Amino acid sequence: MKKFFNHTDSLLREALTGLVQAHEQLLRVEFEPTFVARRQTRPGKVALISGGGSGHEPLHAGFVGQGMLDAACPGQVFTSPTPDQMLAAAQAVDGGQGVLFIVKNYSGDRMNFELAAEMLELESETVLVNDDVAVENSTYTTGRRGVAGTLIVEKAVGAAAEQGASLAQCKALGDRVNQNTASMGVAFTSCTVPAAGRPTFDIGPDDIEMGVGIHGEPGRRREKFKPADAIVKDLMDPILTDLKPARGRQVLLHVNGFGGTPLMELYLLYQRAAERLQTDGLTIARSLVGNYTTSLEMAGASLTVTLLDDELKSLWDAPVHTPALRWAA
Repeated sequence: MKKFFNHTDSLLREALTGLVQAHEQLLRVEFEPTFVARRQTRPGKVALISGGGSGHEPLHAGFVGQGMLDAACPGQVFTSPTPDQMLAAAQAVDGGQGVLFIVKNYSGDRMNFELAAEMLELESETVLVNDDVAVENSTYTTGRRGVAGTLIVEKAVGAAAEQGASLAQCKALGDRVNQNTASMGVAFTSCTVPAAGRPTFDIGPDDIEMGVGIHGEPGRRREKFKPADAIVKDLMDPILTDLKPARGRQVLLHVNGFGGTPLMELYLLYQRAAERLQTDGLTIARSLVGNYTTSLEMAGASLTVTLLDDELKSLWDAPVHTPALRWAA
């Protein structure tokens, strides 16, 4: 195993320290318990907090900042953060209007965020993200998994909170974005968790895992490698079957890399996916291509489609300034 690290026990702390040093005007980090937060808390707004196992960078800490999250709680690689991290983060960034937890649908994340919400002496709500249409059940989740669609939820709700939306409005919006978002991924290789020192799963040189999860969980099926056109079809079919968009509907298309796929190939996937959406009578009104919800160094990618309306387009376009996502109005 060749990775840039000194000791597995110090990897997360050193990486978070580097993240904050690189973006010191935006972020601060606390340890024991660990969380990343905005450099300056903004009073008078709903506080947005997310988190999960590390290894998916820039999700979630890379999305802390203006227009998105107020804090993120990173666990060890592919391991849920603990309730005390979530409690400390909530208390640190509370702006007096309540706390919204944005949680990917994995068993450990759900359990620990639920415990934190029960212990928190602040008004709170939770948005559960479960955009992955690949599988309905796995050992990691209680139902559909939360994957790259989490970014879409965090961006929309983050913009609304920045504009003064109430806790109830942020909760309703997050649920609506989640319900209108579907994702599916494919992997060419596994990834190696540093503490394990070996690939999470074995896959042959001519095989692909269709519907893989972001921790390397099994997908719908193992099959032989095939051209990009065929792969895009196998990803888009279940997404569109799930969303059932009417012809003429505007959508956001997000092509997400898992960490080990060149950007050139991601743009190829975008071109083929865009052609499929247009053939089905859909209009791509917004787009995002790049590595945003990764799985360490896994080679592969996912496609995410979100059904848009005027409000969601406006929230997507709203200013955002985070380490990994940044644009002006």
